[in-house]
Amino acid sequence: MATAQFNNRLITPELTEALSSYPLYSQDARKKDALCIAVFHLGNIRWYVLEGQPERDDFTLYGIVTGLHETEYGYQSAKEMAGITYDASEYGLGTLRIEQDKGFKPCSLAEVEDTELQAFLSRLYDN
Repeated sequence: MATAQFNNRLITPELTEALSSYPLYSQDARKKDALCIAVFHLGNIRWYVLEGQPERDDFTLYGIVTGLHETEYGYQSAKEMAGITYDASEYGLGTLRIEQDKGFKPCSLAEVEDTELQAFLSRLYDN
């Protein structure tokens, strides 16, 4: 897959390169063995990115989101994610936005140390 440059702070050249080996639908049916390529966060909300590819002027990501009312698989628009902000100035934190966990190293979902994620995966796959 050719790598394109995007004017999006979340889609770095490194992430684009890593995801070039994991386009949408490439990890179907891998369950807990799916490779988590990257993690984004905003407060307690986490986006575990498994796949992604450019689509027109955006980048579509697929993964699991935790920290909301429900943990679920889903598609995310990198353009929309980059535009999300939260005004936390009343707590002395200023404006928060979604950021990539730069210290995260790709690993299988089963290896990710997140209790909420592991409980979700167990509900789906441990029968």
